[in-house]
Amino acid sequence: MAITDLEARPTPQMPRQAAPGTGPQPAWAPGRQLPVSAAPLLVLTLMWGGAASTVAWWWLSTASVHGLAGWLIGAGRVTGLGAGYAMAVLLILMARIPWLDRAVGTDRLVRWHAMGGRYAVSLVVAHAALILWGYSVSAHANPVEQAKTLLLSYPDVLMATVAGALLVAVGISSARAARRRLQYETWHLLHLYTYLAIALSFSHTFATGEQFTSSAPARWAWSGLYLGAAGAVVWFRFLVPIVQSLRHRLTVAAVRLEGPGLVSIYFSGKNLHRLDAQAGQFFRWRFLTKDLWWAANPYSLSLDPATEGLRITVKVEGRHSEALMRLAPGTRVFAEGPAGGLTAARRRRRKVLLIAGGVGVTPLRAMFASLPADYGDLTLLVRAASWPEVPLRAELDAIARRRGARVGYLVGRRAQGYDPLHASALQQLVPDLRDHDVFLCGPEGMTAAAHAALRQAGVPRRRIHTESFAF
Repeated sequence: MAITDLEARPTPQMPRQAAPGTGPQPAWAPGRQLPVSAAPLLVLTLMWGGAASTVAWWWLSTASVHGLAGWLIGAGRVTGLGAGYAMAVLLILMARIPWLDRAVGTDRLVRWHAMGGRYAVSLVVAHAALILWGYSVSAHANPVEQAKTLLLSYPDVLMATVAGALLVAVGISSARAARRRLQYETWHLLHLYTYLAIALSFSHTFATGEQFTSSAPARWAWSGLYLGAAGAVVWFRFLVPIVQSLRHRLTVAAVRLEGPGLVSIYFSGKNLHRLDAQAGQFFRWRFLTKDLWWAANPYSLSLDPATEGLRITVKVEGRHSEALMRLAPGTRVFAEGPAGGLTAARRRRRKVLLIAGGVGVTPLRAMFASLPADYGDLTLLVRAASWPEVPLRAELDAIARRRGARVGYLVGRRAQGYDPLHASALQQLVPDLRDHDVFLCGPEGMTAAAHAALRQAGVPRRRIHTESFAF
């Protein structure tokens, strides 16, 4: 078999492969595979079931609705209940509950959270507008005068209005156009105001909500929902990471420049095996220095944690990542995780294809070193615009030689007409493509294009595994 690197040429060639017997060949046993997880469907069913129950509860607890004002106020109340329920669900989705992270996938939870946030903000705006309109019709007053009355005379409405304004501001900052102009740390800081908004609006629900003022069981049920969501946030986002940090005492062991704009950070600590981290997962890292302590950024492990230790490899493209290059050995580290479901547990087939874009190779590099595979059953393709932008190339080549795996580099710029991520090219690179599980990681556009090409090539959706870290 002719083995070459994949360069920017019209007809890509097969990736390089090590000779048989050059290293240990761990076998993958089909009996180890897990059943296809029904967790995403189960969680979605529970979420939408709760939303339907909230609407049904409003309907059953409303004696009658008469006239335009009655229907407007009724619609305002049901949208308010929907907004309140949505906010509790958003808290649970982002509580970083380990079971949800592993079973559903962090990227899917983030997408659900983003979609739910849009629903929540829309319901908040609709609630305010419908209530104001309905009360204006009922009182035969103009909306401006009625707004003054609601703000100054009704309990906790002013706080709820401030909460609504905060939610709208957070929603605007999450719009795609706004996110492109914001650094991750700024966007994350703005999102913390969501907690303040929820706290400000909670008392308003009990003070003026018709479904609560006359029903103690309703108040207990609603309080239980919010206490459970708040408890999950406090426990998993604050207390567990603090205990974990004290137990493992993570510090920076070394900082190594891997190439232009690419830095690796190695970690040391106590009993790190008890973290139960897997190849493909990530932590949210907080470096306890004067400039970095306030930001917790998600970076994937770029070594197999079970056999090689803890390391992250970061592309330098902002103030936070640039500061990582200046970290001193011995710096204390606060790490929250592990998180993410892009692991070997998703595997269903003997043959595995890994497709990485740029620095998205970091979790796949860890999987490339650790996935059990016979000779020729493991292939890694790395997409990059130029050779200097191929991360960790020497390591990838060494792993391929040691394991009898195949690695290929898809190097070239789309602007110059090079596009290797389409169905026919992938089928040429991997002739038995349909028999593979495929793991994808890279920029959002690249993974979307690769996913579409794989589907066109006949790879079932359930065997394409991807996790995006776009915020």
